[in-house]
Amino acid sequence: MRGRRAILVAVLAVARAASADDTVAGTYDVKVEVTASTCDAKPETLASGKLALTVKKTAVTVKLDKVVPMTGDVKEGVITAKNAMLIGTSMAGLSARYSVTGRAGDGKVDLVLNAQYIRQDTNRPYCAQAWTVVGPKTP
Repeated sequence: MRGRRAILVAVLAVARAASADDTVAGTYDVKVEVTASTCDAKPETLASGKLALTVKKTAVTVKLDKVVPMTGDVKEGVITAKNAMLIGTSMAGLSARYSVTGRAGDGKVDLVLNAQYIRQDTNRPYCAQAWTVVGPKTP
């Protein structure tokens, strides 16, 4: 009997954690601000807009206007996600790898978005940018 109770408690705890992370799913009206850059000419200019979080179990997809979807994990509202491969940018000769970390919950999102730019001719890092992405969940 003890073993069954322990399994039941563990299953309920996992179910509770998964359902709690479902509350982060939705669309957010976000403000995007550059916080750091090592780039001379800014490869990307991001504006305020919509951020969509889609959650399936503990997997999350993060979609921000003008940035490719990033996939990763969400646990207790903490989000870590990145894009799977290098993608081309609006600046010729550069590819980018995006990642995002932060929290979502209680009707708001607070993330840090990072972009590492790679030269396509040498496949070496060129520069990096970081933005804060914050805003309330849309009803």
